[in-house]
Amino acid sequence: MNWGGYHQLFHDNLLRALPRAGGSILRSNLERVVKPNVAFLRECGLGACDIARLCIPTPSLLSISTERIRTAVARVEGLLGVPRGSPMFRHALQAVAFLNEEKITAKVEHLKKAFRWSDVEVGIAVSKAPTLMTRTKESLQRRSEFLISEVGLEPTYIAHRPVMLTYSLEGRLRPRYYAVKFLKENGLLKRGPSYFTVFNETDNVFREKYICPHKEAAPHLQKDYDAACKGEVPTNFRFT
Repeated sequence: MNWGGYHQLFHDNLLRALPRAGGSILRSNLERVVKPNVAFLRECGLGACDIARLCIPTPSLLSISTERIRTAVARVEGLLGVPRGSPMFRHALQAVAFLNEEKITAKVEHLKKAFRWSDVEVGIAVSKAPTLMTRTKESLQRRSEFLISEVGLEPTYIAHRPVMLTYSLEGRLRPRYYAVKFLKENGLLKRGPSYFTVFNETDNVFREKYICPHKEAAPHLQKDYDAACKGEVPTNFRFT
């Protein structure tokens, strides 16, 4: 391992992580704790940049015992189904590093209940968006009620596109849904786009596709959409 090159990269990111680490890394033994942990994470397929990024939000990860990290990795692979080498592995490890098996299982069960997912579907969702494991029950429940009960999306559709669940409900999902529904109900869309596409577009692209082309036919649309993004429900977006 080239510790010289790694040290400089790690040092820069470590300075950003220290305020949240409480000095835990500095108090840890470099030879007996930090280096073995970094070596094991590299064996898991994480490069120096990945480990540095992992350290910023969870800096104390490098100061715990290597055995605890091995246990966390085993849970990521066994309970979440995210293998080493996967692009989502680092995110999954970050999400559950300090959760015991009981808490991980409870979170998975809540996801299944909230979104009416099967074991296979929750596995697909978590493997694609491990950060779901960090969401509160209330946050997940509100998204479930909106996407399934209001928008009418099928649970399996959501399971294969779980990134939707990481977007802001009030600032992104609801406003875009209201805007597209308004366009549909007023015959301004030739064909309805998939809601995953609607939710996944950047703000600029969404506006270019669904707001700007209708300035003449619906001159109030941009103002209504901006208001909806602030948490308001304009009269034109109140559907019965």
